[in-house]
Amino acid sequence: MDMKAAVVFQKSGDFSIEQLQMSDPNDDEVLVRIVGTGICHTDLAGREQYLPIPPARAFPAVFGHEGAGVVETVGARVTKVKPGDHVALSWDFCGACPSCKAGSEPYCSNLFLYNFNGARPDGTTTLRKGDQVIYGSFFCQSSLANFALANERNIVKVEKDVPLEILGPLGCGIRTGAGAVMNTLHPSPGASIAVFGVGPVGMSAVLAAVVCGCTTIIAVDIIPERLEKAKELGATHTINASEGDPVQTIRDITGGGVEYSLECVGNPKVLRQAVDVLPRCGVCGLLGVVPPGTEVSLDMDLIMNGRTVRGVLAGDSNSDLFIPRLLDLYRQGRFPFDRLITFYPFDEINRAVADMEKGRVIKPVLRM
Repeated sequence: MDMKAAVVFQKSGDFSIEQLQMSDPNDDEVLVRIVGTGICHTDLAGREQYLPIPPARAFPAVFGHEGAGVVETVGARVTKVKPGDHVALSWDFCGACPSCKAGSEPYCSNLFLYNFNGARPDGTTTLRKGDQVIYGSFFCQSSLANFALANERNIVKVEKDVPLEILGPLGCGIRTGAGAVMNTLHPSPGASIAVFGVGPVGMSAVLAAVVCGCTTIIAVDIIPERLEKAKELGATHTINASEGDPVQTIRDITGGGVEYSLECVGNPKVLRQAVDVLPRCGVCGLLGVVPPGTEVSLDMDLIMNGRTVRGVLAGDSNSDLFIPRLLDLYRQGRFPFDRLITFYPFDEINRAVADMEKGRVIKPVLRM
């Protein structure tokens, strides 16, 4: 079938809106008409070749992994959804490895094969421009397009009482930040937390900290507008890291440190700060995406004295269970993630990316 997608033809290149042809769904696949797609830094990491995509399948490529839309067609073996259902798209997983069998799909042993292969796991591709192969299946969706092919596994059926165009970011950035607080850290009411980097992931963590009843919520960033937004959404304190030492400031605010911290930037220096603000038995969650091989220096004595550094993928969440839970909180007015979103027309994708990279917006979402 004919469709329209944002194609990157070379490393660091702009997104080009192109008319493409898409394969029909396999028996376990779902064709989705995309209504809205969030743009995530992981899409840009793919464009910059920071992800483990096979070099031979790196470009030309269609990225996008925060799609939401309406089911158009389902494969013969699909039972989870039917045409007309509203869905959000998330990450894919194999369902058969030890992590998947234990209910930890974000840590699937075959994560790269199912999400970063540039093609289906069996190597077949789904997109073409005439005779030219266009690589896709990014997170088993490549949803920077008006249609996407996903697997039944990474489709989440949602109720029709919430606007579809806001739901895409729940599949990655929102679920990652919120889940890191709600599923990984499990702060008790009255707990203290510092969030380093209040982009879409960090801001979602702030929202979740409010839901969990944290009474000291410290947002750290270098963009004043984001710090102001974090305060509007529930942060009790904000720190501009470009104006002083955030570690000492946090110690002064709390009288010794925060029980929990999150690194949402992907910067070794910031991770060190997020660990250094912990008292004994404190926990730091690492969420920031970095190129493979990035190393960090930590004080081993701090770690030995009861502190924990924990890597977190996808908010330690099962998307079929966690996304509906977040939507219940949204309906109650307790998780207003839509306040993070700025909408752009699909054909203004490069402006949306530029605004995101310059910190002008928190979560750009493309309307198809």
